[in-house]
Amino acid sequence: MRRNRKVKILATLGPASSEEEQIQKLHEAGADLFRINMSHASHDLMRTLIKRIRNVEARLGRPIGILCDLQGPKLRVGKFLDGKVELEIGQTFTLDDKDEPGNEKRVFLPHPEILQSVQPGHRLLIDDGKLQLRAEKCDGKSIECTVVAGTTISDRKGVSLPDTLLGVGALTDKDRADLDAVLETGDADWVALSFVQRPDDLAEVRKIARGQVGLMSKIEKPQAIERIEEIIEMSDALMVARGDLGVEMPLETVPGLQKKLIRLCRSAGKPVVVATQMLESMIESPVPTRAEVSDVATAVFEGADAVMLSAESAAGKYPAEAVATMASVARTIEREQLYPQILYAQRPQPEATGADAISLASREIAETLKLTALVCYTASGTTGLRAARERPNVPIIALSPVVKTARRLSVVWGLHCVVADEPTDLDTMVDGACQIVVDEGIGKPGDRIIISAGVPLGTPGATNMLRIAYIGMDGRSGV
Repeated sequence: MRRNRKVKILATLGPASSEEEQIQKLHEAGADLFRINMSHASHDLMRTLIKRIRNVEARLGRPIGILCDLQGPKLRVGKFLDGKVELEIGQTFTLDDKDEPGNEKRVFLPHPEILQSVQPGHRLLIDDGKLQLRAEKCDGKSIECTVVAGTTISDRKGVSLPDTLLGVGALTDKDRADLDAVLETGDADWVALSFVQRPDDLAEVRKIARGQVGLMSKIEKPQAIERIEEIIEMSDALMVARGDLGVEMPLETVPGLQKKLIRLCRSAGKPVVVATQMLESMIESPVPTRAEVSDVATAVFEGADAVMLSAESAAGKYPAEAVATMASVARTIEREQLYPQILYAQRPQPEATGADAISLASREIAETLKLTALVCYTASGTTGLRAARERPNVPIIALSPVVKTARRLSVVWGLHCVVADEPTDLDTMVDGACQIVVDEGIGKPGDRIIISAGVPLGTPGATNMLRIAYIGMDGRSGV
């Protein structure tokens, strides 16, 4: 099942898409990898979903990636005596450490880290910004605020802190338990870390994971933007989580940040996923709005590695239709005349390394000679990432003897991943590449392909060889 598009689709599983038959329908409609949201999934459900995905993978014979998304710290106010209260703009309202029902003057805030970190002048946004408070007095035990906008607050509403750097890490006790459960399965490919603020937030996850999964940082805090290049360096991939980012930052800044993050990730050779509300109306409607189609198109034009569906595929009425719509938009945009021109204009300069030089040369040769495909052998995934970073206009086939590598690369732009035996010598490598190009329906006898790999074969990260080959008339050998 070869996709006729370069951008990948990440679909979230949920009540509308948790059965094995539904998962297969989503994959056949265009989903390249699946997200399990640990905010809603128990450990038993997570294990069941992973098993069902792997059953679909075995049946269809195509590597499928799995992303487990950790919940992160959920900051919420306490409860009120009557469930909710009405406030007035300009009045004083206090958040404190007293575990008592709230009223129109105060409410319990069960997060000492917030009480100790907020400073006068900082903003506190309640219920996705529907209520806006400004801190006036802070003593470590309470925050006296002025109501700036909005008038209603009710039980257990979320708190966002756009101006405050919290002194705690992004990994909660629940996240640690979830991460341990995910790693125990041995079958997850990516873990997403929520509410990253600083590079140090990633250190604990890296120590626990020990390379068993790729680490995807969700960018949804202004503090992360301030140190974004360090965070990218510490991450294996990035997710532009526009939901919370749009709450904590002015909405009009989010499109520009999306473009910036996509380009920074491409320059660093790290995959980037654009997420949140991409086809939101398809939760209830079988067709999207024009604005949503334009939103998906913008991410594709910018060269994002993947676009994500959340509630659309997890809880919507039309999960398969949402995936198919996203795939159709991506295919159409990638055929636009402007698409390769935009990608070319954004092409980053290669680093002064042999591997980058080889990747650049393979792309230029493939495009100059109009070759049928660019084939890269990649045990660790590094060669595949470098090939995708160049955004060539010819198909890229990533051959890996490691099934976990092939699954992890399913999020990467343009890579058609195939699990293949590791070749024993160069002739075997060339013959194997030619055979797979034909078997996958990408080329035919007489076509030419270019092959990149690391020699000695199987050496991680040592991309240092190029080979142009003709596919033999038997379709099984190279010349």
